[in-house]
Amino acid sequence: MPAAPEPDEDDLDAITPPQPVFHIEQALLGALLLDPHRLRDVNGIAADSFSTAPHAALYAAISTLPPPDPAEHAKNTRWLDRVLTLGREQARGLSASYLHTLIQVCPWPRHAPAYARMVEAEHARRRLQTAAEHLVQTVHDASLPNPVQTALAKADALSAVVDDIASRFPPRAGALPRTTVPPQVAPNRSEAVEEEQLLLATATAHPADIENVRWLLPDDLTVPLHAGLWRCLTALVRRCEAVDPVTVLWEAQQRGVLDDGSDPRDVIRLLAEPAGSLDHWGERTLQRSLLATVDQAGRRIEAYAGDSANTPFQLVVGARRSLADIAAIRSRWQHTTVSAPARRPRLAPPARAGPPTTTAAAVTPTARPARATR
Repeated sequence: MPAAPEPDEDDLDAITPPQPVFHIEQALLGALLLDPHRLRDVNGIAADSFSTAPHAALYAAISTLPPPDPAEHAKNTRWLDRVLTLGREQARGLSASYLHTLIQVCPWPRHAPAYARMVEAEHARRRLQTAAEHLVQTVHDASLPNPVQTALAKADALSAVVDDIASRFPPRAGALPRTTVPPQVAPNRSEAVEEEQLLLATATAHPADIENVRWLLPDDLTVPLHAGLWRCLTALVRRCEAVDPVTVLWEAQQRGVLDDGSDPRDVIRLLAEPAGSLDHWGERTLQRSLLATVDQAGRRIEAYAGDSANTPFQLVVGARRSLADIAAIRSRWQHTTVSAPARRPRLAPPARAGPPTTTAAAVTPTARPARATR
């Protein structure tokens, strides 16, 4: 075995990170270098399960080379020389002294299966954290042509990682992560406010169309006042009562929606300026809500995975609960994309009611002639 590293090699002993998994990986590799036959007792890991490139390269070399004869291995370092040569093809920083260090720091080679299980658990945590990070990044990528479809595809990829971890570490009942959940990131406030105002005004002008957007819930709206007014609108329609800005305002007063100090005049003005179709504004609102839900779920899972105190069992339980939020709103989103009959364009109603126009009178059914009296 070479006695000294090359001048440009990294001194791996000097850059040992403080993470416990680094020392666990050292113990596992030391066990396999000392007793190569123990590799057959190691399951569930591969080279990419290790946290550093040198460790990954060493494990790949150990896994690739045939194990030596135990008696010969005890007498010479030929097999170790071959491991070092093959490992340095992927990690030049490896040295003979570091292989000796690995052998020395291994407490009990017979504990190799336990060390491998710990490496597998830490790798699962890193995989979950990476998948969650990709999901959050996708939500905030403004260049995507189809943000919802892309975000849901990333959510599916994250779900697949969770399922794989669950197959390796079946969750235990009640094992919830204790990690503090990060606060939700507020969406583009100005855009949301404007579109939600148009949603409410258009729904007030065309209350019959509210039945077509039953998939939209008050919690999908970002402004508390808007969420309250949507509750008022849906309640009036459900009770088959008259709907206009005044009746909605009265319903809002009865429900305490105006208790936040909202000016009734502002509410009237908000509800009296419709534009476009209710389906369009409803889909826009639900899309914003879906992306916010995906973002929050991704951040929550990312926080769980970033907490090394959480076990794989806890990660699976916490991640699945977060993914359930995505599944719920995804089901509602699918209702907006189903085939629907052609929608006729809506025209904004007149600002004030007035007498029938000549055109309107012309299309009014002719009154029946009065019966002759006897």
